Amino acid sequence: MWRLHQFPLCPFSRKLRLLMGEKGIPFELWRENPWEGTEDFLALNPAGRTPVLHDPDKRVTLCDSQAICEYFEETVERSPMINGTATGRAEIRRLVALFDENFYFDVTAPLLHERMKKRLVLRQPPDSKALREAMKMAHGHLDYIDWLIDNRPWLAGSTMSLADLAAAAQISVADYLGGIDWKGHEQTLGWYSVFKSRPSFRPLLTERMEVIQPPKHYSEIDI
Repeated sequence: MWRLHQFPLCPFSRKLRLLMGEKGIPFELWRENPWEGTEDFLALNPAGRTPVLHDPDKRVTLCDSQAICEYFEETVERSPMINGTATGRAEIRRLVALFDENFYFDVTAPLLHERMKKRLVLRQPPDSKALREAMKMAHGHLDYIDWLIDNRPWLAGSTMSLADLAAAAQISVADYLGGIDWKGHEQTLGWYSVFKSRPSFRPLLTERMEVIQPPKHYSEIDI
């Protein structure tokens, strides 16, 4: 069976977990704190980043969330998440990159640094200015998601795709860390509430990062 090396608030591991859940691929969770840089983990992925997917029986190790998602798109026919025309697939990949890169660096990464790493690793208080800036940037990204939902059934088109999974993964971590103000974003909130009710998403809502607790609404389907 696949072993997924991850930690609870890794958005890229969450994206992969959602994909594997939608496709019905069994896996075991293996806790890995990449900031600790253990020899065993670096032997699996010299880049020292999660997620890493490892099958010890088949001696297969896969790294990088997008590479792993593409691997399963090529090898598992169930529930395709990069589908449609060539133009449609390009749009899915564009949005995945937007959420994996822009949303992550603008919103998720600063929140993780200020509210997780500073508390658990650096033993420092968060920078309130950095937190305010991350929440401000989140508003801009949610405005764009609102627009997408106003014009499409799902973020990239007529069906759920990897773009929805990537967005939900980033938003879920930001929401856990208290970085999302849902006021004025009813479209995104409605889409996210539907997504939270999916079987693939429910396990994420029950997990907790030690010491750091999410807002009360985090686990609620309807906020």
